[in-house]
Amino acid sequence: MQIKIKTPAKINYTLEIVSKRNDGFHEIQSIMQMINLYDFLTFDVSPSNQFMINLSGTNNEIPYDDKNIVYKAIKLFSDYINAKPCEYNVFIEKNIPTEAGLAGGSSNAVGIILAMNKYYNNILSINELHKLCSKLGSDLNVILIGGCVLAKGRGEIVSALPYQEYPVSLIKPNMGISAKEGYKRYSDLPVKPNLNNTSKMLECLKIGSDIKKYLYNDLETAVFNYYPELQAIKLKNPNAVMSGSGSTYFTLEPDIIQVGACWSMTGLKTIASGCEFI
Repeated sequence: MQIKIKTPAKINYTLEIVSKRNDGFHEIQSIMQMINLYDFLTFDVSPSNQFMINLSGTNNEIPYDDKNIVYKAIKLFSDYINAKPCEYNVFIEKNIPTEAGLAGGSSNAVGIILAMNKYYNNILSINELHKLCSKLGSDLNVILIGGCVLAKGRGEIVSALPYQEYPVSLIKPNMGISAKEGYKRYSDLPVKPNLNNTSKMLECLKIGSDIKKYLYNDLETAVFNYYPELQAIKLKNPNAVMSGSGSTYFTLEPDIIQVGACWSMTGLKTIASGCEFI
């Protein structure tokens, strides 16, 4: 049985850090939005006497072994339902940049969890799917809901929000910023921002007014002074905001001004859905 699914990128309309948790994570409040930039996954299951996971794809910058979050998602799901031994094969057509703050890997993992649930005749409820997603990372529960989502906790406490359609443009320098670095630099800030833009944007979404003036990311504030590449993007595109831990910037505008050798994409838009079978 072959299952194909497309998995979207996300952007962070807001990302605000509330506090440091005892478990080492940070308490956040963030409004995230899916966009129509997709990876495409082809999932196959074959009979086998032993448990096997074979990953392959179009991007040589990601691992195709047990370090890949897709591999971890398959293992987690199969262990959870106590699946019989079989051979899982996944081909990943990668269009979402890596180390970009766009949750491409997380979205792939959600897609494969949904594909496995479909293969096993929807054996798990939505609550159980959320439980598995929360074990794998902080963005997965957001992707599972899709559309526009409010995330709290470390990102796993999620609720759907009213959707607004905007054009989206992306620009990414030839570098990545890890979440670990972003949160460390935030912790080192002598004065922490306290704009509460998430709450302000929530009010805008409720009444359907423009959200652009409340776009904001605490991690951008934390890392901005360390990277001339980010400063160059912001200089040319002052309305652009960093997504996640970076290094991608986005605008809710149809165009973006190119900077140096940066990767960019225009003609995108926000979407009201998440992962979808094709």
